[in-house]
Amino acid sequence: MRNVWGAFHEAGYDAELTTSAGRYVIVAEPSSHGPEGIPWKNVLLFLATVVSTLYVGARWFYVDPVANPVEAVLTAWPFSAAILFVLGTHELGHYLMSRYHDVDASLPYFLPFPTLIGTMGAVIRMRGRIPNRKALFDIGVAGPLAGLVATTVVTVVGLHLDPITVPQWAADSSGGYIRFNDPLLLGILGELTGQPTSYEDPRLAANPVIFGGWVGMFVTFLNLLPVGQFDGGHIVRAMVGPRQESVAAAVPAALFGLAGYLYFVHESTNAVVLWVVWGVIGLALAYAGPAAPIRDEPIDRGRAALGVLTFALGVLCFTPVPFEIVAAP
Repeated sequence: MRNVWGAFHEAGYDAELTTSAGRYVIVAEPSSHGPEGIPWKNVLLFLATVVSTLYVGARWFYVDPVANPVEAVLTAWPFSAAILFVLGTHELGHYLMSRYHDVDASLPYFLPFPTLIGTMGAVIRMRGRIPNRKALFDIGVAGPLAGLVATTVVTVVGLHLDPITVPQWAADSSGGYIRFNDPLLLGILGELTGQPTSYEDPRLAANPVIFGGWVGMFVTFLNLLPVGQFDGGHIVRAMVGPRQESVAAAVPAALFGLAGYLYFVHESTNAVVLWVVWGVIGLALAYAGPAAPIRDEPIDRGRAALGVLTFALGVLCFTPVPFEIVAAP
């Protein structure tokens, strides 16, 4: 297949080897050169995600989005913009680099969901075959690096915004609350800007825009797990070739080990559940395997160094206990 794929690709076709009636056949389809017309599904999902992030963002600002919809929009739009900017920039990094290497890919699909951030993230569909390790690396690394730039911008902006005042009714609530712990990168940005990331005064809370940066860091770390078709899996597959499967096999073990350590040493039950879930996801991704490029020539040293740097930046986005549920005093 690798011997004829180039000829099909140069002629403007995506070719794939499959079986039919017990025989191997090559199926070729015209390559896509970008969206034709208005991508309504992408647009509608994006608008739905705007609504869901505004709804959740209003809650972060202690505004009732049902009783006060206009106030909710006017108050929560910075939170919505922060989340969408971080997630969208990450996926656009993948999309633009896919187009650069002439790999068929969809525009980002945003996934609305009324969670803590108002969305389940964004994804692109890779429909074309990846020609070589160079393209695999570039497509894989573009998302995390672009997302980290957006994350840094959002975090620095959020750190310079005024904190919000916790209303008395919320302060007097008998329920617990979720405390988000700072990854190293957030602490570094706080030190560099001279701005606090939290406040001792219980009547004050950090501006929710900072949480948009926190989300970007958490998403970056998870995406850089070197397993399966995660960004980290693509990068390592491009760097070390088929040996990536050995690296991927160690990821679930490391996540389960982290969960066990937190359970027996720190008793951080919420984080234990989180890492067990991701350990199971890691198992499934490792079993499914990584993306395989058509040609398997090694990448250059410059890209290998960039890959190491990207994983180092990913470590700065890690915290063993990302969040914990704290009972009210």
